[in-house]
Amino acid sequence: MKVRVKFAKYGCMKFIGHLDVMRFFQKAIRRAGIDVAYSTGYSPHQIMSFASPLGVGMYSNGEYMDIEVRTSLDVRTSLEVRTSLEAKAPAENVLMPQMSSAEMCRRLNEVSVPGIEILSVKALPESAGNAMASVAAARYTVYFKDPALNFHFLDSCLEDFLAQPAIMVTKETKKGISQMDLRLGIYECRVTADGSLEFLVDASSGGNIKPALLINALWRFAGRKRLSYFAGQSYAQEEELPLIALQQVREETYTNTGTAESPVFVPLDEVGEEF
Repeated sequence: MKVRVKFAKYGCMKFIGHLDVMRFFQKAIRRAGIDVAYSTGYSPHQIMSFASPLGVGMYSNGEYMDIEVRTSLDVRTSLEVRTSLEAKAPAENVLMPQMSSAEMCRRLNEVSVPGIEILSVKALPESAGNAMASVAAARYTVYFKDPALNFHFLDSCLEDFLAQPAIMVTKETKKGISQMDLRLGIYECRVTADGSLEFLVDASSGGNIKPALLINALWRFAGRKRLSYFAGQSYAQEEELPLIALQQVREETYTNTGTAESPVFVPLDEVGEEF
């Protein structure tokens, strides 16, 4: 059975890279006593995949991991879950998980560390794609670490920025430097009442927009407005806004249940159900 785990990453854990997070969960799953499935072959490993690796230094309230757990007959399973499964197979042949989603969530939190919190555990339908292939968009909140600073200098120019037919930026990839148009991948962008910058952008494998690309495009577009707004700040004259001055938070990761022309974004855990 495929299970999707949603978790938050914050505090000192923001400095832990993706590979170490993956190793942490491999150990946490064993310590929690979850009967996870392993791959076959000479070097078996837990069947596990992550939606989208989080950059070092970023917080997140919406990270996702898919695992595959073994199943067994369990007469203690709730009547609601059994009824829904019996619609697909005879009762005597229904394979049920060895523990409920609430129990799995509780056990993982008990063996977790400060900075990683399990938020939900959901069973996925067989038709669901894996977490990484399902990612279509992500929502971010960005704010200055210095509480005296904010993004209100964008209030008078954000509408003009989004009205551009194209927003070209230079993107560095493994294959070299290329040009990328951000405009089609920006679904929402606004400055909140408290001066934070909030945006919903394309996070798919084909058009992934990293927050830094959008932030620096806005920084350059603001031009004179940010020069006067940040008068006296050492980085006001710089072409790009030093990301060390900001705290980036990935609020949620979405899949698209609509079409490419008319997307309908829903959180990745909404395609599953508790068990």
